[in-house]
Amino acid sequence: MSKDTNHDISLSILKEILKIRRENSEHTPHLDAQEKLEQIKAIQLPRILSFVNANQPIEFILPAFPAKSPSPKKVLGCLPDMAEKISLTFLNELCTRITRLYKPGAKLIICSDGRVFGDLIRASDDRISAYQVGIRRIISGLTTNHLSLFSLEDFIPFAKHASSFDSIRLHLIDQFAEPIEEVKQKLLTEEGGTLLYRAVTRFMLEDGLIPSDNRSRSILQKDAKKRALGVIQVSRAWAALLDNQFPDAIRLSIHPQPVNSLKIGVHMIPTVDSWLTPWHGVAVKIGGKFELMKRSVAESLGGRIVILDQQQSHYEIDLP
Repeated sequence: MSKDTNHDISLSILKEILKIRRENSEHTPHLDAQEKLEQIKAIQLPRILSFVNANQPIEFILPAFPAKSPSPKKVLGCLPDMAEKISLTFLNELCTRITRLYKPGAKLIICSDGRVFGDLIRASDDRISAYQVGIRRIISGLTTNHLSLFSLEDFIPFAKHASSFDSIRLHLIDQFAEPIEEVKQKLLTEEGGTLLYRAVTRFMLEDGLIPSDNRSRSILQKDAKKRALGVIQVSRAWAALLDNQFPDAIRLSIHPQPVNSLKIGVHMIPTVDSWLTPWHGVAVKIGGKFELMKRSVAESLGGRIVILDQQQSHYEIDLP
């Protein structure tokens, strides 16, 4: 193919990705749509073009799908359900659409990060393993499957020396993490840093509000802030490891990203809360369409649980 043809194909692929871009106007309040596109193109187009010039599948990575929230106010249980199935199907369909534009197609690696910060989100390794088995089962059931799963224990330089998941996590921190104070300072100065810290703190606090914990709200808030910093620290260490493992991959994110970021934030399922994820909520079918919300919200709206394959799957709400 000619240089111009490759450029046009790469631009078409980028525009397909941008159809599901997750945007936060706070990042770029001064830019119009065309200016945003030009900034994104400057970063992402050469990366996509490198795959097209080599006639290789476009490779995406997405750090996501860690484990279900421990909060019964948010989720139905500890295993993947309809929320994950819809989201994984959506990501697979993105790759299918790219294949129609570009014959070598695309592959998307789900970089499951539950093992990375399981101790911080208080999810046991057994719970994380069960969740990953469920994710793999959903992926294997997809037609024309473009997805795969990568976890911390799949990083061979760590796995072959580690005697436990805890020791693998220590290897990650030792080799890839920045000091916690450095992470804190960066959050204060970088674009969107404070917003991210507040969002993660909120998740930590909400997930910590369980009946068996009798600590005061102020103590829980302090604990949530500390754990949020830890989650961000090891998440960034995970990102550095992924840079090492997949240096050329197009980086997707579940969070909104500035237009000048190496990452592209993407939506996977309609939601009433832009920070909500399939592992922090439930799928709710309203008028034939699915939407993501917290379990407590679904129940307050009169939702009824639907059972599929002997498992609580999602909620349904009848329209008046």
